[in-house]
Amino acid sequence: MKELAGRLAAVDPDAGAAVAVIAYIDRLAETRAGLEALVRGAAVLAGCPARLVDEERRVRLRVEPDGRRLDAVGTPEPDWPCAPLLPGGPPALWLERAGAGGPSVVDAVILERASAAVRSVLDRTRGRAPGAPSDDPALVETVLDADAPLPARLHAARRLGLDTADPAARFRAVAVADSPPRIVADGPPPVPPPGLPTGPSAGRAGVGPPVAVADLPRSWSAARTALRFTSAAGAPEPGGPPVVRADELGGVALLAELVVPGAEPAPDVRAVQAAAADAPWMLRTLHAVASTASLRAAAADINVHHSTLQDRLTHAEHLLGWSVRTPQGRFRLQLALTMRHLMESQ
Repeated sequence: MKELAGRLAAVDPDAGAAVAVIAYIDRLAETRAGLEALVRGAAVLAGCPARLVDEERRVRLRVEPDGRRLDAVGTPEPDWPCAPLLPGGPPALWLERAGAGGPSVVDAVILERASAAVRSVLDRTRGRAPGAPSDDPALVETVLDADAPLPARLHAARRLGLDTADPAARFRAVAVADSPPRIVADGPPPVPPPGLPTGPSAGRAGVGPPVAVADLPRSWSAARTALRFTSAAGAPEPGGPPVVRADELGGVALLAELVVPGAEPAPDVRAVQAAAADAPWMLRTLHAVASTASLRAAAADINVHHSTLQDRLTHAEHLLGWSVRTPQGRFRLQLALTMRHLMESQ
């Protein structure tokens, strides 16, 4: 890097200086330098005082270009070159140099590189300020990532405001269709935890079992499985409810491991598909029979007379190849309908 900086300096002094800045600050970051060392590096490189102010984490420090720390009072000047710690965030790192037409190339590199290093140190050592939890999707993904180291997952959880100290605290991972994953505090059924879809236009959500923070990757895996058993409210075809809790599926969840979306359907699934293609009322009728306690309840569910349902079932059984009026036949129908649904879900 030194050789590259030297070569660039012979052609373009600003480019050479910028490369030297990158090498210097990266070296500080690699040695896990603290906040003061990073601000000192920015001040020395820029040849003017550098100031770091992060109100959220209550951090304030200022270093002179000769390396002395000399914290100051007052607010930064509006024309000083500055950089935020997060994209779109408020300015946090300043070079105390009145700018004419914006920062120089070198100043811009100093601010960009030093602010990134400062952010890394703050994330590693302080997290977010008390009372200011984050809903950053990247933090949620870290908490739910089974391959992430446990200390990293716990650190991300604390930044999200999750209680990692109380051994009795329990949380659920939530897989929402076409949305980022969520983490909610455990709530008793049938009251839905905060953040779950509700109402007639609700989307689909699978809810993992309640676990301690360290076990949230397991809850996330179960939530994604539960999502496959859901159907959107008002879907054209009958299916599962919009929200399914993994801990209420029981052994049925094992079907999700056996049924792969897009795979060759089992014979009973093919029979259901053929029957569904025969009549527009077929699927709704079969779902009603499979999901209610009696044939009379099934008839009421689809708003037909009991004798009409009997006629429909006679026709359906002829197409399916088995009776759906016995406990064994209804169980077989339930399995076939569930496997069909899982084959079409992700």
